[in-house]
Amino acid sequence: MTKTFIHLNLFNGVDNKIYEDSYLTVDDNGKIVAKGTGVPKDSTAKVDLQGKYVMPGLINAHTHIMMNPQTNKLEFLSEAEVTFTALKNLDTLLHAGVTYIRDCGCPFDVDIKLKRLQEAGQLGGTEIVASGRPMTMTGGHGDFKEGLDGNVTWGHLVDSPDEMRKAVRQEFKMGAKNIKVMATGGVMSSTDQVDDTELTENEIHVAVQEAHTKHMTVASHAQGNNGIQISLDAGVDSIEHGIYVDEKQADFMREHNVFLVPTLNACAGIDKYGVGKIPDYMIKKNDLVKKDFFQNIGMALKKGVKVVVGTDAGTPFNSFETGTTDELELIVGLGVSPYQALLGTTQYAAELLGITDNYGSLDVGKVADFLALDKNPLEDIKLVSQPDKAIYKKGVLVK
Repeated sequence: MTKTFIHLNLFNGVDNKIYEDSYLTVDDNGKIVAKGTGVPKDSTAKVDLQGKYVMPGLINAHTHIMMNPQTNKLEFLSEAEVTFTALKNLDTLLHAGVTYIRDCGCPFDVDIKLKRLQEAGQLGGTEIVASGRPMTMTGGHGDFKEGLDGNVTWGHLVDSPDEMRKAVRQEFKMGAKNIKVMATGGVMSSTDQVDDTELTENEIHVAVQEAHTKHMTVASHAQGNNGIQISLDAGVDSIEHGIYVDEKQADFMREHNVFLVPTLNACAGIDKYGVGKIPDYMIKKNDLVKKDFFQNIGMALKKGVKVVVGTDAGTPFNSFETGTTDELELIVGLGVSPYQALLGTTQYAAELLGITDNYGSLDVGKVADFLALDKNPLEDIKLVSQPDKAIYKKGVLVK
């Protein structure tokens, strides 16, 4: 039944203002078919939001729904365990107000399989842009053993351009919409350092070439400076983490519309809760980079790089429930306004995920995914984390 939500104060996800006493009319398909101010004189059923502040549902552009941030188990997971964990995490995300995610690496291509179920109308909830299995070198970040016998790996092991081309085509065949490449080492892999360069520029270029001719994007796990540079030279769409991004690279990203997804909450979670609970090598690597990390992301924000909210949810103590709003607060803590931070989970995030036709803002023709808050999130970013906020997915109340 078509219904009209009335008496709401609207942040549309694009403009730095609140449209007071607005209304949104939503049809049976969950699409917004009309908007305006006041109360329309029509026969649609009315839902009075009584002055609530409405904003688009949150988008988290970097998750790992196969992981449990408390157990921190990475290896020897079965496909059943991965699927069970992913479904639980998707439910948690939805009830936290996260209505769309991009998953950035999942064994057994479980994220792709769940997305297929969503497209077939068999699975609702938080929607997915799926990446499938990431691309890593032998021994690199993402070379984790999976399956009870350890005969499969989390990532595709690619050690040449030809192997990269085949692996990307395999993910294309499965239905991936994003390709994740591991350009550098990472905090959670035991055999490397975050500034180790792993995939070559030529290998990443092949991934970009294949992806961009097949309506897919490429996200590069790039923490060290050299890995960031070869990823940019290869033409990736986003830099994930970007710990050692420099000013020249930030300028290039702004000028060429390359997105930065810093995942600050991954660093903050380990820093706050990790000591004595995860391997020492993770603590040491995290301690080594955390000051530079926050400083460099702050620099990129001030230069006007499009910074997108992603959390690396699933990594140690990196919650699916609170991580997205924690990330917003961390971004604001670097010296930008709530509006600038919110663009990273609305307009900018939708641009990166390629879903702007339907998501990322609240306008006619868009899907009615939205939150209803008690107070204005443009005044204080912490208001987005309101625990009892109302969450609507396609115009239907979730919580």
